[in-house]
Amino acid sequence: MLKKLTATILAGLAVTSVFAAPALAQETTIKFTLGWKTQGSDAAFFVARDKGYYKAEGLNVVIDQGEGSGATVTRIMGGAYDAGFGDVNAIIQNAAAKPGEAPVMVYMIWNKPPFAISSKKSVGITKPQDLEGKTLGGAQGTPTTRLIEVFARKNNVDMSKVKLTNMAPNLQEPMLIKGDIDGALVFNITSYFNLLLNRQDPEKDYNWLMFGDYGLDLYSNGLMVSQKLLKENPKAVEGLVRATNKAMMETAKDQNMAMKSVMAFDNLVNEAVEKKRLQYSFTHLMVSPELAEIGVGDTKDDRMARAIGIIVEGYGLTRTPKPEEIFSRQFLPAKSERALVYTAN
Repeated sequence: MLKKLTATILAGLAVTSVFAAPALAQETTIKFTLGWKTQGSDAAFFVARDKGYYKAEGLNVVIDQGEGSGATVTRIMGGAYDAGFGDVNAIIQNAAAKPGEAPVMVYMIWNKPPFAISSKKSVGITKPQDLEGKTLGGAQGTPTTRLIEVFARKNNVDMSKVKLTNMAPNLQEPMLIKGDIDGALVFNITSYFNLLLNRQDPEKDYNWLMFGDYGLDLYSNGLMVSQKLLKENPKAVEGLVRATNKAMMETAKDQNMAMKSVMAFDNLVNEAVEKKRLQYSFTHLMVSPELAEIGVGDTKDDRMARAIGIIVEGYGLTRTPKPEEIFSRQFLPAKSERALVYTAN
């Protein structure tokens, strides 16, 4: 009788342990903010979510739309988000003022900056010196507008001969099209598609002076995490980076697949336009000789130091943060796993 009772109790405990085991493996929830409204260039994050790559790392990544790539930093610093896709240059600004509080970039995605001056070809702005005697429209506070003075100094442009007009971001392309301004201080990945949506041909009819081609060799957007997540759950950070990287490699090879995840997240976006934006992000902001050398996600310390110096100068910052305050490569997968092969399809 005692043997039978003992066997029953043990069997019961075994059943209980089977049902209890999954409860012990709780997922880590990460609140994640995009840099802006849903865009094709965000595809890798949606792919990682839909294909279960985040889940396989024990993560429940909750993705929200953003309010601007600079706002990603303040959203994370405010505690509302644990991670996000945003601008490393905004990290530099905040790290200069509040050491130890700004997020840290852990996976650099846009190897080249989107800061540019767009103009109609008929205006004749083909090099920086052509800006003299022209009227430029810029949105106050944006990196392109804030850095125009540094751009001018590096390229011997006399800014006393350039008229700057302040305007809301949504007015830049309409005023450019109408001819009210000669050039617009923009993000190329935004302005290019605003022109396209306004039935313009941004390739055939417009010139683009890319800041990265004229002495402002800055890094740009990538995956950043909060100081809190970095310190309290480095394993989660490693998993977040690994899953995102896996999805990025697949997105580079198959944009049609990636766009299915974009549309699953937000079926109101223009699929054709956002697919082009996704491809534009690879060709204009990611693929580069440096990327081929070091792989997606990484940076070069000397270039990062120079980039920090440019931002300190452009924004008049009182402290120069060290590269290790801004970027950490400790969570990156092996370089062989980050070798990007981009094929447009």
